[in-house]
Amino acid sequence: MLDIHQLAERGAAVIWSGFEQYQIEFRWITRRAQSRFEQRDWHGVQSDAVERLNLYKKIVDTVVAATQAELGEAVKTAAVWAQMKAAYSRLIAGCGDFELAETFFNSITRRIFATVGVDHAREFIDSDFNLPPARSEAPVYETYRSPATLDSLVTLIIEQHAFAAPFRSVAEDRQLAARSIEAQLTASGVTTVDEVDVLKSIFFRNKGAYIVGRIRSGERLIPLLFAFRHPAEGLTIDAVLTNADDVSVVFSFTRSYFSVDVENPHEVIEFLKSIMPFKRIAELYISIGYNKHGKTELYRDLLRHLRDSDDLFQIARGDKGMVMMVFDLPSFDVVFKIIKDKFAYPKTATRQEVMEKYALVFKHDRAGRLVDAQEFEHLQFDRARFSSALLDELLKVCANSVTVDGDTIAIKHLYTERKMTPLNLYLRQVADDAARAAVIDYGQSVKDLAATNIFPGDMLLKNFGVTRHGRVVFYDYDELGLLTDYNFREIPRSDYDDDETGADPWFYVGENDIFPEEFIKFFGLQPNVKGTFLETHGDLLAVDFWTTMQERIREGEIVDVFPYPQSRRLRST
Repeated sequence: MLDIHQLAERGAAVIWSGFEQYQIEFRWITRRAQSRFEQRDWHGVQSDAVERLNLYKKIVDTVVAATQAELGEAVKTAAVWAQMKAAYSRLIAGCGDFELAETFFNSITRRIFATVGVDHAREFIDSDFNLPPARSEAPVYETYRSPATLDSLVTLIIEQHAFAAPFRSVAEDRQLAARSIEAQLTASGVTTVDEVDVLKSIFFRNKGAYIVGRIRSGERLIPLLFAFRHPAEGLTIDAVLTNADDVSVVFSFTRSYFSVDVENPHEVIEFLKSIMPFKRIAELYISIGYNKHGKTELYRDLLRHLRDSDDLFQIARGDKGMVMMVFDLPSFDVVFKIIKDKFAYPKTATRQEVMEKYALVFKHDRAGRLVDAQEFEHLQFDRARFSSALLDELLKVCANSVTVDGDTIAIKHLYTERKMTPLNLYLRQVADDAARAAVIDYGQSVKDLAATNIFPGDMLLKNFGVTRHGRVVFYDYDELGLLTDYNFREIPRSDYDDDETGADPWFYVGENDIFPEEFIKFFGLQPNVKGTFLETHGDLLAVDFWTTMQERIREGEIVDVFPYPQSRRLRST
C-alpha cells in the first residue's frame, strides 16, 4: 500500500538536501572572488562567474533524478506532492534563506511535471510564510556614528574591509575619497553626516570591488559606494559614488552579477532597496547572483500587477522584429519576446541558434550594454487581457509557441526584458542636445561591447534602447557573436566605376566578413547628430579599431569597462 505521508517526507528531504548543497557550492564559488581580486586573477574571475551560473542547472538536474528515484511510480502523484510541499515548508521554516528554498522547490516540481501555468497545490506561488526569513544574529552592516571627519570615516571603512594586497597610495586615496564625498554631498545640499551604515560584505564583479553603504543625514538616506580597482601598481580607490542614479547604474540589469558572500540574502536586498528604492526586488536578487529567485519575484510582480490593473497586452511600439514577436503591458515596465515560427528575409538563423545567442549573453560579461533577459516556459494568461491585434499576430507568427484554449492563452516559451525606448524612436522625440548625447553613448556602447569580445552583428538603431538613466544598451541578440569570430575588412577598390555603383559586390564576401566603412550607411542618423557621431566615434568606421581590439582580446587582455562615468573617478589613470 502506498504510504503517501512517508513518501512525501522522503521526497521533501531529498529536495531540501539538494538546496543545501546548492547554497554550499554557490557560496564556495562566491568566496573565491576576494582572493581572485587580490591576486589580480581576472581570468579566474571569469571562469568562476560561468561556473556559478551553471551551478543551478547542475544541482537541479541531480535533484530531479534523485527525486524521481525516491518517489518511483508516485513521482507524478498529486497527493504526494501536496504533502511534500507541506513537509518541505516545515523543513525550511525559520531559515534565513527560505525564499530561495521555495524557488528551488518550484524548479524541481516544474521540471518533473512540465507545469503549464501554475499549480498552487505543489508550487510556492506566494511564500507559505507570513513573516520574512530569519535575520542574522548580528546586523549585516556596520554603523559609524557621528564620524569626526570624512577622512577618518574613510580610514575606518578601509581598515574594516581589509584586502590582502597593498594599496598604491592609501593615504592619498583616503584624502581623494573624502574630498569627493564632501563635494558630492555639498552639491546635493547635505550639510551633516549623522550616521553611516556600511555592509560588511564586499561586492566583487569583473576587475572591480565595491563597498556599499548609506549616509544618514536627518531624514535623508544617501547611497555611499566605494569602487576599488587593482592595477599592477597596487590597490586604489577608483571612485566614490553618492548619487542614487550612479549607484543604480552600477547595479544595472545590463551588467553581470556580483559575487557577494552573505548568509541571508534578503537582509542585503533590504539594505540595497533602501538606497535604490526604484529598483525591483527581482532585479536586486538577480544582481547578486540569485537570478532564479529574481525570476520568481518578477513573476509574482506580474501576477500582482495583473490583479491590480485592467489594461491590455499589446504589440510593443517600434519597428517589428524579423525574429522576435515583442509585446508589452503599457502599465508594466517589462517587454515579452517570443521567437517567431519563421524569420523574415534575410534572416537565416534557426530557433535553436537564437536561443544559443541568449544563452551566450546570459553567461558573458554584459559590460552594462546587454540587457539581462529572463527565460520563462509554460505560462498561462487570461485571454481577455490580450488586445485582438496582438492575439491575431501571435497566432499568425508564433503558433508553435502560443495556443488558445477557451479563455486561456498558453505560451510555451518567452523571454522578458526591461522596457526601454528604442533608440531610433528616442532620437526623433528628444531635443538636439539629448539626441547628441544618446548618439555619443551609442558609439560608446558598441566600443564597450567590443572590449568584452562581443560584436552586435546588426547595429541598426532600432536594436538599441535607451534606459531611464539615458544609457544606450543593446537588446536584439539574433545576430550577436564573439568579436574574435569576425573578419574585419576594407572594401577593395575596383578599377571600374560601374563596379562600385552596382548593387552587388564585385569581390568575394565571406560569411563572417564585416566592412566597417559601410556602417554609417545603415545607421540612418539625421544630420543633427551624424556629425557628432563621426567626430566622437569615427574610428568605428575603420578596420584598425576592430582588429586592434581583436588582438588585445586574443592576447588575453581583459579590457577595463567602468560602470560609472569617467568624471566620477578620483584619478584619470
